[in-house]
Amino acid sequence: MDIKQNAKEARNGLQQGIYAIINPFVRLLIRMGVTPNMVTTIGMLGNLAAAAVLVWAGVKVSQYGQAPDYGLVTWAGALIIGFSLFDMLDGQVARLGNMASTFGAMYDSVLDRYCELFTLGGLAFFLIGCGNVWGAVITFLALVGSIMVSYVRARAEGLDIECKVGFMQRPERVVVTAASILAAGITGQNLDADSTFDPNIILVVAMAFIAIFANMTAFARIAHCKRELTKMNAR
Repeated sequence: MDIKQNAKEARNGLQQGIYAIINPFVRLLIRMGVTPNMVTTIGMLGNLAAAAVLVWAGVKVSQYGQAPDYGLVTWAGALIIGFSLFDMLDGQVARLGNMASTFGAMYDSVLDRYCELFTLGGLAFFLIGCGNVWGAVITFLALVGSIMVSYVRARAEGLDIECKVGFMQRPERVVVTAASILAAGITGQNLDADSTFDPNIILVVAMAFIAIFANMTAFARIAHCKRELTKMNAR
């Protein structure tokens, strides 16, 4: 329990530190008339652009027979990191601008799912283009786990059960995904011509990590809901 509490406090402290940095920019957006839903939409479009870059990198390999362009992969990772910050900005714009709404919360959750579908789908396409079919399969499993973590929570909240248990939640998944794509891109750009190392291994390992822990989180949430429902039925 102490470990979980310490981890929660550390995460909250990091979040508050980030808010202290971005709040001046948030207030500027509010003065410009930017709404939370506009910020959410921009973030989703940025992640869509990152996915398109990954798809194009895969097309260049599979259709044109070129070597993997890890410069494009680096750009994709940078786009994901940059536009994922909008996931924090929209909430702060809503809070500081007194623009929070039930629809806004729903809209944010839906577009978060789109972001993950686009990003991991683009990554799977890139790996297929590079001939790494098993890497694409692992990425698909990571995508399944990511979506199910969110789906189980949504279903639980529909039953009036708070369900935030588990390790591999969206912020962790975004960090692992973006960092691995950026690392693979930078590594691929700086490899010697005679190197036999495949930078895509970085991507596959990261996706395997998400696939394992995201699906474990989903099942942990199912077990949590079962316990809570048993308690509710026993009253």
